[in-house]
Amino acid sequence: MSLEESLAEFLEDGDDWERKKTSVDGVFILKLPEYKGTPPRLAIELNPTDSSGNPTKKRGLMIRNPGELGTFRDLIEEEGLDDLMETMVGINPTEGKVTRPEEEKEDVIEI
Repeated sequence: MSLEESLAEFLEDGDDWERKKTSVDGVFILKLPEYKGTPPRLAIELNPTDSSGNPTKKRGLMIRNPGELGTFRDLIEEEGLDDLMETMVGINPTEGKVTRPEEEKEDVIEI
């Protein structure tokens, strides 16, 4: 069965929000339900896997069209992302330690 036939069959017969594994670890196909007049469609989900090939997150990164794929590629390649991650890991508390912010405000962090 070709890729196109497999995807068409999944779109037709799959359950809403059903996730199918692909031959690439961490790449899944997700069936999106009908929404506000838009028919059901498929999306790619990128989600890290465990040693058994099962997703480690409840929901991964959902990509619905080539434009989104390009945008996510650009974002992931952003130069400041590595420094941001390194700094964030350095200041995050170790697991099990919970802190609560004094005040909730909507600030934008400059990268």
